[in-house]
Amino acid sequence: MIVLPRSRPLTRGDLTAAPDDGHRYELVDGSLVVTPAPSAGHQRAVVRLAVLLDRACPPALEVLVAPFDVALGPDTVLQPDVLATRRADLTDRDLPVAPLLAVEVLSPSTRLVDRNLKRARYEAAGTPSFWVVDPDQPALTAWGLSGGQYVHVAHVVGADVFRSPVPAAVEVVPARLVD
Repeated sequence: MIVLPRSRPLTRGDLTAAPDDGHRYELVDGSLVVTPAPSAGHQRAVVRLAVLLDRACPPALEVLVAPFDVALGPDTVLQPDVLATRRADLTDRDLPVAPLLAVEVLSPSTRLVDRNLKRARYEAAGTPSFWVVDPDQPALTAWGLSGGQYVHVAHVVGADVFRSPVPAAVEVVPARLVD
């Protein structure tokens, strides 16, 4: 059983008390966000995208999948579905800096948090590229950091091709992530 303090925002130290029960525990500005285990379709998109990115990235970069902590501050610890970062920035426990790329694959229970709250936190942390994959359409929407703010880069659906130079030259076809 987890007992968390109620009189103050939660910290990363509090998060270490979370049980290993199949849920994902994240912190956003000191508030706990708990999500259930994802569906098979969600995981299929995660694995296929991670493999595609991993093949495209040079040796100095690493691609990881959730659950893996990205510590954006003492009160904000996120677990993007897929991330790409410099190997030199990683610790055994977490990524203590903004990733080069954070990807969220939408689920019914995470749709609003992924598109809004998490996107805002990655933007504020300086993550150069943020993608959202919707496995139900299938679709991919990408934003890139410009002048400290995200600008819309692309929205591709089905068999359309998304070409990105970040984190490495890669082509993503949303339909291939879920079929």
